[in-house]
Amino acid sequence: MPNIGPIQLPEFPLLLAPMEDVSDPPFRAVCKDNGADLMFSEFISSEGLIRDAIKSRHKLDFSEEERPFGIQIFGGDEEAMGMSARICETVNPDLVDINFGCPVKKVVSKGAGAGVLKDVPLMIRLTEAVIKGTKLPVTVKTRLGWDDNTKNIEEVAERLQDIGIQAISIHGRTRCQLYKGEADWSLIAKVKNNPRIKIPVFGNGDIDSPQKALEYKNRYGIDGIMIGRAAIGYPWIFREIKHYLQTNELLAPPTLEERIVVCKKHLHKSIEWKGPIVGINEMRRHYTNYLKGLPGIKEFRLKLVTLTSPDEINEVLDIISKRYVGYTFDRLPIEIINYHENCPL
Repeated sequence: MPNIGPIQLPEFPLLLAPMEDVSDPPFRAVCKDNGADLMFSEFISSEGLIRDAIKSRHKLDFSEEERPFGIQIFGGDEEAMGMSARICETVNPDLVDINFGCPVKKVVSKGAGAGVLKDVPLMIRLTEAVIKGTKLPVTVKTRLGWDDNTKNIEEVAERLQDIGIQAISIHGRTRCQLYKGEADWSLIAKVKNNPRIKIPVFGNGDIDSPQKALEYKNRYGIDGIMIGRAAIGYPWIFREIKHYLQTNELLAPPTLEERIVVCKKHLHKSIEWKGPIVGINEMRRHYTNYLKGLPGIKEFRLKLVTLTSPDEINEVLDIISKRYVGYTFDRLPIEIINYHENCPL
């Protein structure tokens, strides 16, 4: 069973990826209910934490039910990263994670996120600053490299382990790929199979079904899987993967009643957490997978993504519940939600 410092994880843990404007407490709650083993905050700017920015501080909040829980930070300044690690420690998470993977321009242009992939010595210095700034275990989320000519993840993993990180999560694309093409897990496997690497290695990228999770577990030998976009609107992916790994059998898709109950819980918590305007707006990306497969659902979904009143949205969900009562869902592919106009991780 993989350990991250003192944190004992299950034999093959499923991690919920940190996703900006997605991996908030409401979403984490429904994913935890359905089997996510380790979760992270939305990524937090080290500069924002130091400036005491309200949005950055707000992202530090989490509940005891979410443990084990990691706070993810990003930045390009050593002093700021060290200071932000100390700030993170004050809210007592289980670990601090460093983002070296976010590929969007507004982050990369500041020499942070995946922008650090072009400067491995800086990556090492930033990581050392975080490790020195906290007594908590420190982990890293990163990519294969900057582009096809600089896929240096094996060297990076060795050097990061040597300075004291406790685990590494690797997205199987370069920064220049963004989210195009297929994720290349062969290099993730090389890191895992490197005899020098003793820390847990988690793979990330394109896992959207229980069958693929089992295939990648067996083919690449990684210690666990991190799931991101496939969980948007479908938190049941965690329990379905776990069941399939244990039994080699697929669970029946969640019932209509369960979908409506979870959707309402998610909506309520989202409004409670971020207020009615932001909470309702950020909930909209989840409806596609919550309701996928219902015939003629398009007109209802259009209402859900345009209404601005919580009562009206709940009324539409009640109408859906009555209209499709007893409906049996077919197993359909999970739709990967390309939410990353903001910042995907």
